[in-house]
Amino acid sequence: MIEAKNLCLRYADGTLALHDINLHVEPGELVYITGPSGSGKTSLLKLFMGVEFPTSGTLKVLDHAVTKGQASNIRRLRMALGPVFQDFKLVKGRSSLENIMLGMRFFGFSSREIKENAREALIRVGLEHKAESLIENLSWGESQRVSIARAVVRKPALILADEPTGNLDRDNALNILEILKACKNEKTAVIITTHATHLINENDGRLIRLNGGAVERTDELK
Repeated sequence: MIEAKNLCLRYADGTLALHDINLHVEPGELVYITGPSGSGKTSLLKLFMGVEFPTSGTLKVLDHAVTKGQASNIRRLRMALGPVFQDFKLVKGRSSLENIMLGMRFFGFSSREIKENAREALIRVGLEHKAESLIENLSWGESQRVSIARAVVRKPALILADEPTGNLDRDNALNILEILKACKNEKTAVIITTHATHLINENDGRLIRLNGGAVERTDELK
């Protein structure tokens, strides 16, 4: 699913964001990536999404090589991903349901399928009662759940969640983590970056600690 070998990323200003990353993620895995601010967590997710490209080393995500000049590969890769962004990227002036439906219009679904699947995704995150609510009228935690519903509605092979518990109290943060964990199955892997290691269940998944752009340690949570 993900195969990174000697992966490095240096930005145009000379900043070395990641160096010598070796990582393998299987289908159905739950992986937490943690580390202090500036350790490379978000940069690593950007590589997985094809937003950035490796400076050196190799990266394959869902059997697609992540390299510059492979636009068709990157488009196919992004269609198989379910990203959950820190800033949600939801459209104001539209309802929760409409925001989820917007993300499905380029995937060949009929109008009926789009609406039915979007409603099912809202039920999955416990927000069916907010289907017609405008995004700007939702709380932070509710907006986060809409963004997760938008990510899972396409049944992606890989869900990438960047700091999904930021700005949430403990109860809401735990709820978000439980929703994301429930998305994992034999075909779908879930990768979550987070500072909130105290919320992670010690019996679930794998924890990768980054520091200074490198893997500091890996712990199996079993």
